[in-house]
Amino acid sequence: MSVATPALDTWRDTLPDELKDIRLNLSAVLTGENLQPAQSLGVALAAARFVRSKNLTDALESDIRAGLGEVAAAVISDAQAAAGLMAMNTVYYRFRHMLGKESYEARSPRLRMSRMAQPATSKLDFELMSLGCAALAGCELCIKNHEASLLHLGASEDACHDAVRIAAVINAAAGGCG
Repeated sequence: MSVATPALDTWRDTLPDELKDIRLNLSAVLTGENLQPAQSLGVALAAARFVRSKNLTDALESDIRAGLGEVAAAVISDAQAAAGLMAMNTVYYRFRHMLGKESYEARSPRLRMSRMAQPATSKLDFELMSLGCAALAGCELCIKNHEASLLHLGASEDACHDAVRIAAVINAAAGGCG
């Protein structure tokens, strides 16, 4: 099952011929068999917000509102929350991981992240969005933790793979739009 994405399709068609592969990938990654439409679109929206692509964010939000019915508000809310929290967490945890000092590892982050435990959609959906953002940031610790959490929640490695593929294509599309 897929959701019509007319606003995204219109936006996608503005990409230049040099990005034909990205245009085709953008269509393909959102119609995979391992994620539900709300999950795919949620990951895409979180990624678009994470890379700060306003036009792509607007197109995705429009399609989510039009195509996901009563769950649309929850998906949009969680995508915004996941992108914001991951913007904070990937910087902080990448810093700690790169330094590798026990003195920093012993310190409490003292950063509020309660939304991760109480998402508007589901913990699994929020984790998929977070994994996509973690991959965009290149935060090894965050990637490993979110993937482990997803597997614990019952997601497949294929679902995790699809979430990261979506985030990668959104990143490429956002970078190519000028």
